[in-house]
Amino acid sequence: MPNSVRVRFAPSPTGPLHIGGVRTALYNYLFARKMGGKMLLRIEDTDQNRFVPGAEDYIIESLKWVGIQIDEGQSMGGPDAPYRQSERREIYQKEAFRLVEEGKAYYAFDTADELDAMRARLEAANAPAAQYNAITRMQMKNSLTLPAEDVKARMEAGEAYVIRLKTPRKEEVRLNDLIRGWVTVHSSAIDDRVLLKSDGLPTYHLANVVDDHLMKITHVIRGEEWLPSAPLHVLLYRYLGWADTMPQFAHLPLLLKPEGNGKLSKRDADLGGFPVFPLEWTDPFSGIVARGFREDGYLPQALINFLAFLGWNPGTEQELFSMDELIAAFSIEQVHKGGARFDIEKAKWFNHQYIRQQANADLAPTVQRDAEVAGFDCSIDKATKIVALLKERVSFASEIFPEARTIFYTPETYDEAIATARWNDDAKAAVAAFRDALQADEGDFVAEHIKRTLSEAMQQAGIKQGKIMQAMRLALTGSGIGPDLMLTMEIIGRPETLVRLERALERLN
Repeated sequence: MPNSVRVRFAPSPTGPLHIGGVRTALYNYLFARKMGGKMLLRIEDTDQNRFVPGAEDYIIESLKWVGIQIDEGQSMGGPDAPYRQSERREIYQKEAFRLVEEGKAYYAFDTADELDAMRARLEAANAPAAQYNAITRMQMKNSLTLPAEDVKARMEAGEAYVIRLKTPRKEEVRLNDLIRGWVTVHSSAIDDRVLLKSDGLPTYHLANVVDDHLMKITHVIRGEEWLPSAPLHVLLYRYLGWADTMPQFAHLPLLLKPEGNGKLSKRDADLGGFPVFPLEWTDPFSGIVARGFREDGYLPQALINFLAFLGWNPGTEQELFSMDELIAAFSIEQVHKGGARFDIEKAKWFNHQYIRQQANADLAPTVQRDAEVAGFDCSIDKATKIVALLKERVSFASEIFPEARTIFYTPETYDEAIATARWNDDAKAAVAAFRDALQADEGDFVAEHIKRTLSEAMQQAGIKQGKIMQAMRLALTGSGIGPDLMLTMEIIGRPETLVRLERALERLN
């Protein structure tokens, strides 16, 4: 086995990349970077019946968006090209035929009807498993039961056939999983899987083992759903003569539904009102649009931080990690065996934390755009001030403009409960005194100066400022709660502030 670590992410282009696939890619990436190794991207498209146009480009764009950098593979090139399995057909055929020649695989000519009949017989006999295996293969139509000349004649005549693995009848197959420890399966539980299909393309099992060997993959980090197939892959490594260079396996825990029972699906996400794909996806056949984390307003670094904790924990109290910090802290040994519950509220919490860390100038264009869509002129300078005022209160950049409603809209109504409790003679006098002070003031209309002007006006009027601040906010915004009032006034400007104070005096009784 080569000294340098090499991992691969090998999705199938059968639709949009599920968020569980993003987590698998992330763990591969973190492990490779931690170990100073490389990560490959391989497209496993041998099942042409399930191929979906646009899915491959979607996968590549998704990985780029979340910050997973591919070293070799599809879209990048590299010494083991091509990295799309449909372009490697001859490589797999060579190995499949070699296995037949060495007596480790065989040709099978059974039709679909004959296979169905076999399964029906076994089910009627209450057989433990209705499968093509070391026992049932001797009653089927294959090169183990047919004379050699018959097999040759069928192949020369162009009769359809597949190549199946000749699974041993009584053996224990073992592998030491980096997460789950030793896994032992008796060969009687492994059927004679198809390795090469009748169209000449390999199944996943043959293609993935051959490619992992030829691409010198040292660690296969993949989802738990592949654990039942792992013993079959161990057999293939042995049969192909590559047991000494077999990669180490690590099968990741499932992503579970929010309530914790069962694997997370798109239906669960739809019912819960959250996305399950990294990017928005438009189905090329139906035109149906599925939500994406990016379009819903999640920052890529927040999504990555959230996904990293779905199955792994650093063993410390730290929760916020940059990608470099995740790389430094990551360890396969700290990945859990049990499934991880997908808590979308925790994802929102992570996004809130990263929104708070964003530079105001980076979020300002979103606010400016949303304001202009709503029909308001909003300079980038004003948008930047709004971000500074409100980003601590939101989880998504798209929430800032709605939170800034009181900045853009002059109050037409006032909170009745606050008005009843706080709008009294002192409040009216305070608002009038502050209005007069602002009209006479010639200083810069910035938060600190506004605060000083208000304080001086209240002192001259003999009014305790603390008792009238909620009423002052009511006059300016129509509400009794909100962000820093001085900064709010700075943003709406002196003319609008005066308009609002005057209107409150006229409308509030």
